[in-house]
Amino acid sequence: MAIDVTGTDAHLRWPTDGEDRPLIIGMAGGSGSGKTTIARAIIESVGPDSVALIQHDAYYRDLKHITLEERIRVNFDHPDSLETELLVDHLIALRSGRSIEHPVYNFSAHTRTDRTVQVDPERVVIVEGILVLAERELRELMDLRIYVDTDSDLRLLRRLRRDLIERGRTLEAVLDQYMNTVRPMHLQFVEVSKRYADIIVPEGYNVGVVGTVTSLIRDFLGTR
Repeated sequence: MAIDVTGTDAHLRWPTDGEDRPLIIGMAGGSGSGKTTIARAIIESVGPDSVALIQHDAYYRDLKHITLEERIRVNFDHPDSLETELLVDHLIALRSGRSIEHPVYNFSAHTRTDRTVQVDPERVVIVEGILVLAERELRELMDLRIYVDTDSDLRLLRRLRRDLIERGRTLEAVLDQYMNTVRPMHLQFVEVSKRYADIIVPEGYNVGVVGTVTSLIRDFLGTR
């Protein structure tokens, strides 16, 4: 059963004393829900030397083989648009103590760049993305599952700000994408995935969940 941010008895799947592997935390929620902000606040609180952040949207499939006009029409909110099998392989590698080459995605061109970023197997790995709880293969690798549950109007406003300012898109394009793919895919895949969460966070960022998850991580690290 999921708990709210004040709970302390989530069904956690902590590594046992005999398991020498990272603690893996999954953080899902709709686009613009605030999950990235929460993840970064947790990392800042615990310390970046102990926590690695893996973002699912860096694993969008490379679309260099089709034109930009065709790429724009791709449904990027459907699970098939992501190379989840590569992310699964990378998490298995991190669990085994091996570094990975995290892909870097160009959201303006809708292509994967030639650059990668090395991610080392830190004691804690946070996997963040709208669909990370919708994929069974990913869920099975997680020790703690978090869902950030934010109202749709707030999520849309945040998405507008991000796509207009950071990704150089037009208002019409952002709204068309939201109505044609973001909203229906959220209802079909993202919203229903919160049934798998151990912790459900209401209304995006709040200090309660940062404190709760930070405390759980420090318990695991033995630094509380």
